This record gives sequence, C-alpha cells and structure tokens, in this order.
Amino acid sequence: METTFDLLYDELRKATRASEANCRAVASRLAEEVERICTESQRIQDSGEVKMWARNLARHRLDQCLKYYKVGHRQGRVELHSTLSAIIYRYVTPAKAHASYQARLTLIEDFLQGFYMEGLNVFRRETQVAETFQPRTLLELSEYMAFTERYAKRRIPLSYGRSQQLIILRVQTFSQQQPQEALVDLEQAAEGSSSENETARGNASLAKVREQMVAQDEEPAEDALREKVVQELLGYLEARQQNDCANYFVLRLQDMSASEIEQVLGLTPRERDYLQQRFKYHLIRFSMSHQWELVHQWLEADLENNLGLLPHEWDIFQDRLNTKQADILRMKQGQVQDSAIAKNIGCTVAQMNRQWSKMLEQAWDLRNRPASKAQIAAED
Repeated sequence: METTFDLLYDELRKATRASEANCRAVASRLAEEVERICTESQRIQDSGEVKMWARNLARHRLDQCLKYYKVGHRQGRVELHSTLSAIIYRYVTPAKAHASYQARLTLIEDFLQGFYMEGLNVFRRETQVAETFQPRTLLELSEYMAFTERYAKRRIPLSYGRSQQLIILRVQTFSQQQPQEALVDLEQAAEGSSSENETARGNASLAKVREQMVAQDEEPAEDALREKVVQELLGYLEARQQNDCANYFVLRLQDMSASEIEQVLGLTPRERDYLQQRFKYHLIRFSMSHQWELVHQWLEADLENNLGLLPHEWDIFQDRLNTKQADILRMKQGQVQDSAIAKNIGCTVAQMNRQWSKMLEQAWDLRNRPASKAQIAAED
C-alpha cells in the first residue's frame, strides 16, 4: 500500500495545483480502495500478480480523477451528467409508456439528483470519511465525480449468470415508482382554482404548475453561455449552408445514438459517418477561428486561464512557439487588436489568424493528451 500511495501522491502533486495536504488525503483514500479491492478479490489473489494489479488499478483511478480535474468543475459536472444520462436514457420510463424527449429529460434530472446524493453517501461510507464530508476543492470534487461514475457502472449479479449496471437497476425502479400523469388545465392553473370540489391531489398539482409558471429565476450564467455557444454554432453552420450538419448537431444535443440518428435522418452508417466527419471539421473551424473566444470562455480555457493548460503544459506550449507566434501570444494577452498584431509582425490579418488558429490547436492537443505523456514531455 505504501508503494501505491507514493505513486498516487507523486502523480497528483505533478498534475494538479492542489495543496500537499489535499493530494495526500486523496492519494490515501485511493490507495486504501485499491488495497481493499486487491485483498477481497480472489481472482487477483490467485493471479500471483497482486502488485501489478494494484499498480494498474491505481493508474486507472488516477486517470479517472485527473480527467475530471483537467476539464474543471463546471465541465466535469456536464461530462458526468452526460455520461450517466446516456446510460439510463432508454430505461428512464416504463417500456409501455410513451414519453416525449423533454419528459424523459425531466425524469433523468430528477433521478440523477437523487443518485448523486446516493453516490456521495456511498463515497463517505466506503472511504470512511465523516458523514458531513463535502467535496470542497477541485481535486476532491474530481475524486467524487470519478467515484460516482465507477459506482454507477458497477456490475450487479443477477440470476442465470447475468449482470447489470447498478445505475440501470436504480433507474428502472425509479421509473416504476412514478405516478400516473395528472391532467391539468393550464388556463385554470394560471388563474387559480375556484372549484370547491377539487381533490387535494388536484390542488397540489395546480399549485405546482402555477408555481413553475410564475417563477422568474434568472438563467445561470453557465447555462446562458452554453446556449449562446449552441446558437452561434447553429448560425455558423446555416450561414455556410451546412443544414445537414446543423440537423446532426441538434440530434447529438439530444444524446441520440448513432443508429437513432441514422433512422431520423434516413442515412446509412457510412453516410452518417461521413456527415459526422464533416461536422467535426466545421466544429474545429468554429472553435479555433470563428468564435474561439466564446468557446474557450465556456470551456474555462481562455487566455486568462492559460488556455486551460496546467503549469508544466503551459511551459511546453510556450517553448514550442516560434518568434512570430510568441509575439502573437504576447499581444493577444495584451488585448491588442488583430489589425495591429498583423501590422506588427508584418502579415495580413488573415495570415495572422491562421497562425493563431494553429496555436489554439496545439494548445487543444496538449490539453487533451494523456497526463502521463504531457509530464514525460515536460521532463524531456
């Protein structure tokens, strides 16, 4: 266990900005989990390669944790939510019940809010932290999100040698417990009820609908920014007469599988794959040139955040720039106008923007490569 802890602690110190105490606590919990699995698994014990298993399990948990750490707390929540939503989408309503896409989304939201709390309680119990423990730092939140993903995907043995993911069993039970829909007159809900013979259930339904209709909560800034990115990308595609790409994007926003998209758009798998590649090309153009500032702000990877790079990755990125690119970066950080930057380095605005797009792609590749490769590059 000491070897496993040392491995985890050293990697967390290199790959994160977390404090020494925070890294030590997280490494200790992960090491204890790895030891428990290796001790309780008869298959691992019988393999005669317990140390190799421990090292691989530790690496796996480290990579999961760093995956969420690297994208940040906001995007990490989005990715976890998307991952779990995709798993349970087909199971969120009883098989014979018809539900619209929006109705399913509402049920998914309701279910996952409870599941996140269940995951936190299991995390507290299995890691033996205090019952009041709450993830406070980015590293702790990343640890919890990685744990919740693993917890959701645990295989639960069933009869006849079958098994199923835990989250699917949970959502099936949740769906079966949903009450029948109550029919509510929206006009009556808006104006209030005047009938003295309404049942208590009807009153409660009307009150809930009325409450939702008059709610004036402002849209969270994060959701507003995401919506702006979506609308700008759709406008970008439509302006370039890429309506089929826009349709593909809308369906992807609905977490549709490849086969479902093929059915809706009437495409063969090959045609869908070609459309996917074409959409990816336009997405990269949009993210790296057309609306790079908006996209990077949404991803918390703007210039103020060193393009989302960790300190050692930022050093690698700057070392790879030539003199002209370094000048572009310095002036971009100083919020110099594009025309002035182009004039300063002796080129057209279009040429300067192409250079900047290449730099953004380099940062994107560096930010999304495996942590171990980036660290090796830094050491070299």
